[in-house]
Amino acid sequence: MKKYYILPLFVFFLTISFSQKKKNASEELKSSDLTGLKFRSVGPAFMSGRIADIAINPNNENEWYVAVGSGGVWKTVNSGTTWNPIADDQPFYSTGCITIDPHNSSKIWLGTGENVGGRHVGIGHGIYVSENGGKNWKSMGLKNSEHISKIIVSPKDPNTVFVASQGPLWSPGGERGLYRTDNGGKTWKNVLSVNEWTGVTDIAIDHNNPNILYAATWQRHRNVASYMGGGPGTSIYKSTDHGISWTEIKNGLPGSNLGKIGLAISPFDSTILYAAVETDRRNGAVYKTTNSGGSWKKMSDTVSGATGPHYYQELVASPHVFDKIYLMDTKVQVSENGGKDFYIMNESDKHVDNHSLTFKMSDPNYLLIGTDGGVYESFDDTKSWKFVANLPLTQFYKLAVDDAYPFYNIFGGTQDNNTQGGPSRTFKTSGITNSDWFVLLGGDGHQPATEPGNPDIVYAQSQQGNIHRIDRTNGEATFIKPQNDLNEDYERFNWDAPILVSSHDPKTIFFGSQRVWVSNNRGDDWRAISGDLTLNQERFSLPIMGKVQSWDNPWDVYAMSTYNTITSLSQSPIDENIIYAGTDDGIIQYTQDYGQTWTKVNVEKLPGVPKGSFVNDIKADLFDANTVYVLLDNHKFGDYKPYVYKSTDGGKSWKNIGEGIPDGFLCWRLVQDHVDKNLMFLGTEYGIYVSVNGGNKWVKFSSGLPTISIRDLAIQKRENDLVAATFGRGFYVLDDYSSLRFLSSNSLKSNIVFTPRKALQYSPIRSGSSSQGSNTYYAKNPDYGAIFTFYLSDEVSTKKQKRKKIEKELEKSNSDIPFPGWDELDAELNQNLPRVIIEIYDDNNNFVDRFSTAYKKGFNRISWDLTKNISTNVSSGSTRSYSPSVRVSPGKYSFNVYLSFDGKVNKIGSKFFEVERIRSGVLNNPNIDKIDEYVTEIENEYKNYSVLSSKFGKIKDDNKSIISLINKSSNYKDYISQQNSIQKSINQIDAFISGNKSKKDVREKDVETISNRLSVATRGINSSYGPTGMQIASLTKAKSLIIKLAEMIDNLKLEFTKLKNQVESELDAYILD
Repeated sequence: MKKYYILPLFVFFLTISFSQKKKNASEELKSSDLTGLKFRSVGPAFMSGRIADIAINPNNENEWYVAVGSGGVWKTVNSGTTWNPIADDQPFYSTGCITIDPHNSSKIWLGTGENVGGRHVGIGHGIYVSENGGKNWKSMGLKNSEHISKIIVSPKDPNTVFVASQGPLWSPGGERGLYRTDNGGKTWKNVLSVNEWTGVTDIAIDHNNPNILYAATWQRHRNVASYMGGGPGTSIYKSTDHGISWTEIKNGLPGSNLGKIGLAISPFDSTILYAAVETDRRNGAVYKTTNSGGSWKKMSDTVSGATGPHYYQELVASPHVFDKIYLMDTKVQVSENGGKDFYIMNESDKHVDNHSLTFKMSDPNYLLIGTDGGVYESFDDTKSWKFVANLPLTQFYKLAVDDAYPFYNIFGGTQDNNTQGGPSRTFKTSGITNSDWFVLLGGDGHQPATEPGNPDIVYAQSQQGNIHRIDRTNGEATFIKPQNDLNEDYERFNWDAPILVSSHDPKTIFFGSQRVWVSNNRGDDWRAISGDLTLNQERFSLPIMGKVQSWDNPWDVYAMSTYNTITSLSQSPIDENIIYAGTDDGIIQYTQDYGQTWTKVNVEKLPGVPKGSFVNDIKADLFDANTVYVLLDNHKFGDYKPYVYKSTDGGKSWKNIGEGIPDGFLCWRLVQDHVDKNLMFLGTEYGIYVSVNGGNKWVKFSSGLPTISIRDLAIQKRENDLVAATFGRGFYVLDDYSSLRFLSSNSLKSNIVFTPRKALQYSPIRSGSSSQGSNTYYAKNPDYGAIFTFYLSDEVSTKKQKRKKIEKELEKSNSDIPFPGWDELDAELNQNLPRVIIEIYDDNNNFVDRFSTAYKKGFNRISWDLTKNISTNVSSGSTRSYSPSVRVSPGKYSFNVYLSFDGKVNKIGSKFFEVERIRSGVLNNPNIDKIDEYVTEIENEYKNYSVLSSKFGKIKDDNKSIISLINKSSNYKDYISQQNSIQKSINQIDAFISGNKSKKDVREKDVETISNRLSVATRGINSSYGPTGMQIASLTKAKSLIIKLAEMIDNLKLEFTKLKNQVESELDAYILD
């Protein structure tokens, strides 16, 4: 069935020109000009992503809010059957906690910025509130908090709110501590401030006496080299005056430098408080007080492990069982005796790395848990788990695309969810489902790579350089990590080590540690082509928390990258001897002799770049051997500025090309188009930017994207697709961006029609059942068929729109608004909205199809489904209508674009394109060469049938009309007898056309009608196989029936004409033909 709107034919034959407004010559490319080019999400959701917090509405337990570590905020009103993202248009993507106001369940408080201390956390933008269940959000301040971990609304006063702000992870200061408001967030006061490195990580309130609160402070700092997760500022505090003043309560707690602390107050006895306390070097214990913090008793040496306490350590008390507590950890630890003994919760069939646990008060067996792999439910007290498989929240570090045909694959390394792969599109009408995705390699996934021309070979790695070559024909992964020689220093690989496949030889790959490695046989053998290109420092001798720290302090470098490593590699596609390397300690190195000698550039030599800035990306220009680009990142020192630079002399000198990138939008990845050297795309912390002038100016280019960090970009050259890896919302694809090539401010002053890419013709398949439930996850394919892109430069306004614009200005100045007049109002009503008309022609300039779409200024896209209608126009007493279509033949086509408005049609432009038929079946049809002739026969028979139906309908109408004349005749008896005889013949023909009415009434089977035979015949014209012998025979049968119908109608016509002539002769009256 056609999916576009068909306009009346007469409008297209007008050729009146349509004048267009001239644009301001100074106008430049704007983000709004590009909104018609939209990214589409391709998922996946089969492993989801890191959850920070979950809140269940106590007044409606089917309503949940999920705060995602780096994926926004999601809401369900049906217990996870369907979800909606409710903060995608906000300036943040990272969240740490979410709280439902106990006084008003429609009021939601949200703390932004992740609440963990990991190396990959997203930063926040303060605290937000929604008064209407997440439909709208308002910023309530604390913009410099960066990481908010807990919000409590006072049970006794909705205007009193407490916020635990951990403060910046990468730098001192900021808004850290415990913030309190007593006016609903209009103003905040820091009521618990310790020092510039210490914030508040957890708070608890006494439900029996809300004047009593407890808070856990946390001193920590992370930079590129190291992490220190504790200090003298960490402790536990108590307030007895509703949070106004605080007293330290540490009697019984260890005296060493404490780390992250999780608090939980007993729901059964509010004098009992539990504390999970990290001590030195990832050790820790669980403590309990039974006297409201007067003294603490150590219950056991239990602490969160694996990644480290900084990543978990939330403590949750069961609201259903006294003294039962849950410690969030890689695998949740559970105690049923107040922390004295712990056991590991059943984690079978669920992701580990747990961060959030929520209960329903109505069901003691129900648990809702948030992990690094999404949301899980248990209905039987953790005996089994149900995965919420429709939240596309995967955090991708890097991506690669292959050149599989007809649809390429996307591969990505993820945070804690393996290296995943899946299709950019499918043949299925439903789109891309979770079952289309697969695990390529286990572990935390990082940068993958593909071999050009050979989609069977993919490279993937887990953290710190554990690289494998995967043979996709059998799924085997061969470990190929380069190894140092005897007596050589330890090989230091970055957490996300760079791999590069040479554009000069697809078997040659480069890999980075502190050295550059090369293999000429896909990783079977390696050799180093550099020495140590880094500063090669001792990380424990570097400053952290403002100074060089004692060895005895709480260091933790377990779950982070080694330092002084190579982070980015690039080889010039023009000259294979030119290779660039960037490091995590602020160095750019390049060689012009394939590694024999290297030249070092300290990044602080680049204008405005801080010393030690991390090299996120380095890219050799695709067209000029002397041009190179670099993206620098200083966010791990608290500096979120974008640093985008270009060199045109091989790296000797550099200039900043970051104009248009807002402050705070640190940059991750740059890619250059392979056709237009001036077209570039930039992945930033908050979306994608595009430059059409070689980086001189950047414009936001994120239509279809949520607010999200874009960690990597790749171009699939065959399809001209831009693929984005987001850190928390999966993959996005912009299909065929070629319309952006060679754009300029001048070119956008006129309408433009762009050449489409090749249209692939196949039969979309129906996959699975359409009744799998509303929770089934689907990502969209691009529209099937030929995709036409055109740019409309002018705003075309109707008479009504023009009048209302004038009246709006008059209203602003409080002026009189004149009555337009009745004729003008009627003219407004009679004026149609502007439409864009698309006409398709084959290579012989024969008309094929025509359709339309609404006029919209800017970029527009519309698809054609590669079929043409067969004209039928069949109507009869059966009220059936037919509009079959036939697939067009492969080959060359053209399309014209017109603007139709105000009775005028103006041609905008035209382009040629190609249709390629793919996916032929295994069987050969002996009738395939007769398809064109067969289609013509079907069209002819439909036309014959249409003519006969029209004739028959006219006779039926006239036979009804003649009764009024017969009633006036003196020969009534004879005439009415003839009329009844004619009606009997009409009924017989009706039954011949539509079947027996009584059988139809009870749905009894009947003989095959003409329509049935034609319908069977047309089933052979819209597949690659073509018509079968049975379908051809069905057309022959239809022809026979149509011939018989023609005889019946001719006889009926003779019979009616005889009666008509008699009646008209007697009465001297006529029945109009």
